[in-house]
Order: sequence, then structure tokens, then C-alpha cells
Amino acid sequence: MIRALLPHPLLALGLFATWLLLSGSISAGDVLLALVAALAIPQVMRGLEPDRSGVRSPGAVLRLASYFAVDVVRSNYAVATIILGRRKRQRVSGFIHVPLDLGNRYGLAVLAIIVTSTPGTLWVQYDRPSGRLLLHVLDLVEEQDWIDLIKGRYERLLLEIFP
Repeated sequence: MIRALLPHPLLALGLFATWLLLSGSISAGDVLLALVAALAIPQVMRGLEPDRSGVRSPGAVLRLASYFAVDVVRSNYAVATIILGRRKRQRVSGFIHVPLDLGNRYGLAVLAIIVTSTPGTLWVQYDRPSGRLLLHVLDLVEEQDWIDLIKGRYERLLLEIFP
């Protein structure tokens, strides 16, 4: 019964308190408006609740986090050398298509964060029907190396975590 009225009790309490703090008074009207907001907004939030998706392999999460940390450091160094002009060879930027087997939306969201947070790469578009990711790479030497990196290093672990 109480869950039907207050699906998110902490959110309701926080909204109620925040409303009163921001209004600067505790008049009957402010308390009533705070109460209405505290009861109505969590009801709207009910439709935004994500599916329950548990992590299947904590070890894979740790490996993924360590790979990501190492790749961010390497990419920062590589991008810095490109920007500072220490590489003499001609740099080629480009777009590549990466075929993905990963279909879980949480896994795709984590992959998007990883790719976009790593300097020199950018998640451009994902085509759900074909399962293809369009990726921009700042220093594109060999397209297949990037496909192997995404599929072998990240997607494999994400499939363990989010089957």
C-alpha cells in the first residue's frame, strides 16, 4: 500500500525538504506545495525506473575497469604527442564500422562511455537492426586493429557482465 503511494520514499522526503528550504518559509501554502510535489514527482519517476539488471561477473567488471584505466592513460599520451606535434608521420583520422554482438542496453551504454571517454575515439552512431557501431578514430592506422580491440577487449567482457 505504502509503495503505491510512495514508490521512492527517499526521493519524496528529499523533494519535500528541498522545496521548504528553497522557499525559505514554512507557511501552510509552502508545506502544501512541497507535499504535492513530494507525492507527484515520484509517481512520474515510476515510469523511468530501469529494468533490474544484475552484474553477472564481478571479476569481469574489475578486468574491464583496469583495461579502461590503462587505455585512457595510453590514449592520453598518444593524443598529447599528436597535438604537440611530436609525431612526424602523417596522421589519418577516419570512421570505422564495428559489428557488435552486444545487444543489452546497459552493456551498450557502458561501451559508449568507455569509447567516448577514451581520448582519440568517439562513439558516433549505433544501428540496432544491424548491430553496427560507427566509431571515429583520431589516429586510424589499421581499421581491423580497432575492431579487434573493441570486440576482444571490451565487448567480450561486457557480454560476460551483461549477457
